[in-house]
Amino acid sequence: MTLRKIARLGHPVLRTRAAPVGDPTRSEIVRLVADMIETMHDAGGVGLAAPQVYEPLRLVVALPVRPDPGGEVAAPLVIVDPELSPLDGEEEDGVEGCLSIPGLRGVVRRWRRVAWRGRDRDGGPIGGTADGLLARVLQHEVDHLDGILYPMRMHDLGLLAMDSELAHLQARMLSEGNGTR
Repeated sequence: MTLRKIARLGHPVLRTRAAPVGDPTRSEIVRLVADMIETMHDAGGVGLAAPQVYEPLRLVVALPVRPDPGGEVAAPLVIVDPELSPLDGEEEDGVEGCLSIPGLRGVVRRWRRVAWRGRDRDGGPIGGTADGLLARVLQHEVDHLDGILYPMRMHDLGLLAMDSELAHLQARMLSEGNGTR
């Protein structure tokens, strides 16, 4: 496994629609998945999309947000060619950051619950539902596959702040009643 460099805001790979993966069992894709997981862990992220490591492919990895029922550390979720759809009309505002935009956080409105599907590392079909943080992470990462960065989803750029000012941003959200819609 190799730590990969993370593409930063302004690089064209982050604004390009990613291509389907094809066969996920090819050795270069197996290596890419392992590298992405290691890079995500090293950077302290909860999700990572292939374009963020300069690979314009429809592939995401995400950390599980609920512990494994047996108390074991669950393996990261790997979704090849993911597709998402909202489960209801409920949206909520939440603070997001991005490994490709270090030092900033912003308030983004996302679907509260989503259905997801795609293929696993072996090419088999996988899918499920996600709510809360995992739903937000999956939407954020799939946006990367479509060349969309979270500031492009923000309805109010006044809710963009440096990490060091996060407490002020959260206080503003509470005072203005931002949240579930």
